[in-house]
Amino acid sequence: MSPAIFNLLPNLQPFHHETHYEDLFLNQHWVLVNGISKKKAIYIFKDENTLHISESKTTTETSWCIEKKNLFSIVTEDGETTVKAYFKDDDILILNRLQTDDCAIFINESSYSESLNSLEDVQQFLHEKYKNKATDIIHDHEFYYIEKSKEFGPFTVEELTKKVKNDAISPYCFVRDVNEHDYSNRLRIRDLTRELQ
Repeated sequence: MSPAIFNLLPNLQPFHHETHYEDLFLNQHWVLVNGISKKKAIYIFKDENTLHISESKTTTETSWCIEKKNLFSIVTEDGETTVKAYFKDDDILILNRLQTDDCAIFINESSYSESLNSLEDVQQFLHEKYKNKATDIIHDHEFYYIEKSKEFGPFTVEELTKKVKNDAISPYCFVRDVNEHDYSNRLRIRDLTRELQ
C-alpha cells in the first residue's frame, strides 16, 4: 500500500483469512463510499468467488478471488483489477489498487441499523462509531488531575464526574491520562465529561 494511504488511514490491518473471511467479509453488504453522492453501490462477496454488485435496481454478478494473503483479483465492468485488502475496523474495508494511491472505501451496512444512502449517512455512521469508541476508551481509562499545583489520582471519569458534582473539584482542572507524562494536551475534566453525555 502507498505510504500516502497509510498516512491518510492509519492502523490498517491487512486482510487475514482466519480473522476476517467468514465472520466479517463474506455475505456482508459493503457500501462503496467513493461516489455515493451520485449513486449507491453495494458489493456482496459470496463464497465460490461470486461477487454481486447492486446499483439502484440493477444487480450484476461477477467474480473475485484471493490470489494470496490479502491480494485479491476482482472483475467489474471496468475489467479485472488486482487489489490489496485491508480492514480499518471490523466494518470498514479498504481495497487498494496494486502499486497506486487508488483505493475504494467500503462500509459494512449490515452492521448499521440505518441504510447508508448518502454522504451525510456515511458521516453520521462514522461520527456515531467513533464517538462510541472514544466514550468507551475514556470510560475505561484512569486520569490524574492537577489542582493548585498538586496532582491527584488516578481516577476514572465516573469518579471525577462525582467529584465535580459534589463541588469537591473544579471541572476546569487539567487532566492527564495515566499513560501521559504531562498536561501538555490541555485537557480538562469538563472535556472528558462532555464526551460521556
